[in-house]
Amino acid sequence: MKVLILCTGNSCRSQMAHGWLQSFDASLEVYSAGTAPAPQVNPNAVKAMAEAGINISTHTPKSVELYLDQEWDYVITVCGGANESCPAFVGNVKNRVHIGFDDPSEATGEPDFVWGEYIRVRDEIKERFHDFYTKVIKGFRPIPKCSCKGK
Repeated sequence: MKVLILCTGNSCRSQMAHGWLQSFDASLEVYSAGTAPAPQVNPNAVKAMAEAGINISTHTPKSVELYLDQEWDYVITVCGGANESCPAFVGNVKNRVHIGFDDPSEATGEPDFVWGEYIRVRDEIKERFHDFYTKVIKGFRPIPKCSCKGK
């Protein structure tokens, strides 16, 4: 299964989502890209993910244009800018999904507050992408307990 995660800069939220989704299932082909890719992955995103045991330090922001000619099971946008640009994505997409998050790189104030925003968004991405993975990608349904008493 191929999944493309889109954001504007492909430097923070989409990279964290990429890292989390890949960690849930190594057999997934997960890619991330941006409509206006930044020069590098946000160092605070790398640090926040490392603290959670996920290494995204080798990721690099990529342009969505690299992926237009490919087939995708899911294209997931994680920010409003990419969601609004998504109709311009002309690749063969089976399912388009938007799971939006605040941009921690826009947080201002005391360093502890800004860092807290990276952690909050990281954890929110983990929770919502894990929910998406189990309920949608894997089609998780609890198996009812048998009341047949050994039959």
